[in-house]
Amino acid sequence: MAFFNPEKFTTESVEKLKTELSDKAIIAASGGVDSTVAAVLAAKAVKDSLLAIYVDTGYMRVGESEYVSSMLSELGVQHKVVDASEQFYAGLKGVIDPEEKRKIIGELFIRVFEKEAEEYGGKFLVQGTIAPDWIESGGGLRDTIKSHHNVGGLPEDMDMVLCEPIRELYKDEVRSLAEYLEVSVSQRQPFPGPGLAVRVMGEATPERTEVVRQACHIAEEEMELASKEGIMELPWQYFAVVLPVKTVGVQGDVRAYGNTIAVRAVHSFDAMTAKAAEIPYSVLKKISERITRELKSEVNRVVYDITDKPPGTIEWE
Repeated sequence: MAFFNPEKFTTESVEKLKTELSDKAIIAASGGVDSTVAAVLAAKAVKDSLLAIYVDTGYMRVGESEYVSSMLSELGVQHKVVDASEQFYAGLKGVIDPEEKRKIIGELFIRVFEKEAEEYGGKFLVQGTIAPDWIESGGGLRDTIKSHHNVGGLPEDMDMVLCEPIRELYKDEVRSLAEYLEVSVSQRQPFPGPGLAVRVMGEATPERTEVVRQACHIAEEEMELASKEGIMELPWQYFAVVLPVKTVGVQGDVRAYGNTIAVRAVHSFDAMTAKAAEIPYSVLKKISERITRELKSEVNRVVYDITDKPPGTIEWE
């Protein structure tokens, strides 16, 4: 296996982008390491002719929009935050199948980008697509594991020219490149492009999305705290999902019938395979207690997912 050289890749990629991006371009910026690295490379190539678009779909983590806007400002990347939450909630109304969710989300993203590109005068759409995205999305002899919104969700009538500068890289190579480019999110845990919509099993209503948003926040906060205190190693990815079933519980001396939250944490290298993390019981107990206390009107049961990839995937949908 050839050794990945981030300096060489950066030089070659920037030169290639100078040729490819012959007009104004926008970039889909999620705040994750993939899209941020792609944004920095494109900015080096075309400078002020690039506009980063961060779309708040309504399916983002707690404080995500503010965090991403601040991070892009620090990087000196021209950007715009677009609140399209109502559009995304309406598009996913009544949708349960995860493949359908991903494809709807992919098309909605493109429609937002087309509108912004028209206003900006941009012809090109830069994306932070990486190798696992198109591998898992299938095509040719490859089976479709799950359609990534930025691959399988692209509409055929897309009115922009697609540019994917890190398409052939794996996650470990992207992180190495991010460190070379001094990107602050180089080791930030992955967050799915469709956001919390694929962490709500079943219909991703605004109400159920808020439940999983808070549950994810609690799980992340407790694991990060435990890692800082030396209680555990911080997993590669860690989050919560809300299941499409309710179970009987008790609150005080009153019967409860609430949602079930599953907590997921894995160790991985390139996202192609993963091992379930062995989280200390004391940490899991604290996560469970906080979720059922702080979300007591919605949740009365918390479970932990110990499945590796394969046979499971990292995300549940």
